Amino acid sequence: MADDSDGNANGDAGDPNLDLADARDRDAERALAGVAREFTTPPDTYYVDGNSLGPLSDGAAAGIERVVEEWRTLGIDGWTAGEPPWVEFGERIGDRLAPLLGAQGREVVAANSTTVNIHALVGTFLDACDADEPTVLVDELNFPTDRYAVVGQLEARGLDPADCLKVVASPDQRIVGENDIEAAIDVEDPDLVFLPSVLYKSGQRLDVERITSYAKDAGAYVGWDLAHSVGIVPHHLDEHGVDFAVWCGYKYLNGGPGTLAGLYVNERHFDLSPALPGWWGNDPDTRFDLEPVHDPAPGAARHQIGTVPVLSAASLHGALSVYDDVEMRDVRADSLALTDYLVDLVDAYFEDVTVGTPREHSRRGGHVALEHPDADRVSQALKDRGVVVDYRPPNVIRVCPNPFYVTHEDVWHVAAELHDILDSDAHEAYTARSGGVT
Repeated sequence: MADDSDGNANGDAGDPNLDLADARDRDAERALAGVAREFTTPPDTYYVDGNSLGPLSDGAAAGIERVVEEWRTLGIDGWTAGEPPWVEFGERIGDRLAPLLGAQGREVVAANSTTVNIHALVGTFLDACDADEPTVLVDELNFPTDRYAVVGQLEARGLDPADCLKVVASPDQRIVGENDIEAAIDVEDPDLVFLPSVLYKSGQRLDVERITSYAKDAGAYVGWDLAHSVGIVPHHLDEHGVDFAVWCGYKYLNGGPGTLAGLYVNERHFDLSPALPGWWGNDPDTRFDLEPVHDPAPGAARHQIGTVPVLSAASLHGALSVYDDVEMRDVRADSLALTDYLVDLVDAYFEDVTVGTPREHSRRGGHVALEHPDADRVSQALKDRGVVVDYRPPNVIRVCPNPFYVTHEDVWHVAAELHDILDSDAHEAYTARSGGVT
């Protein structure tokens, strides 16, 4: 890929639709074209790592600054006199997230961390199972913390994971098929199915509606980890009959490092007792009575555990303002256009880079897995050139063109830097690292 003196790319594949001028034309037609000014990305970078950590937005910064000022001027009265009152942050954020999830506000709350929420909800639904030795179906490629938590909850109940944890295998270690999941449901007859909506490494999107329907027809509870889809892929949790879901707030929701996670519990299950009860999940009307017996809050809020971290909540609450004036269908359309463009560039200009993410829109999340045998060293070279990506062993470079702050022109430059690195063997100057360092 070459850029001439007038700033127009002359694609060596001879495709006029993959030049830099065309990228700029595509950007002019994007629904989210004006939103990028609300974000601050690291200077002199192409930030395509928002599937790991979203950048700072004006809304997030304003949210933190507002709470700092409330802390300064109100002190402890900020719990009731803040805007919003700090004591209500979890539920208020839940109300803002509900439209992104296809849920009702009372079914959603911002609370805890993702792993804690997995422990809390998997434990709650294990306790609700009729079987003496309930079984849980997961997939081989899910993020490790999900399985750690499931195993922990089984062991806490005196159950042997060797007997009670069922795993859907992936033959190619890249994707897992809906047919494979359904076959595993038929064979294993699980009591609980817990899967990711988008696989963290390959970017494959699973069919939430299809799998949920199939598993529920088989008599299982169904939960989803939405960490790599909430905020970038529209969801319809109520419509699709999902029982529960969890997610983090720092990826596509841009809430800041380590910010509050979230959880969803369908209203059918509001009567379930929390497996991990805590005082913040007590009914707000009786919370400060400080009684020794837990009085669960109504709705999903009963699964809150400890006191809401107010500064973290303020960041997430503010960050969600970018969704106030956009439609999720437009976010999704722009995301697909950008990932399509990246895939087209790779197909046109690279012989030794493989796209590990499904090509079909219905099977793709918000990031693209670029596979290369020397992905670790290539990712290091990209970062030194200002292209912020991450590496997942053994051979994946994850590239996330988030439409809130990444453009087609940015994607073109990311591909150009990658092409130059591989063409000049610049990555060979780097030393491969041990483990999955980003």
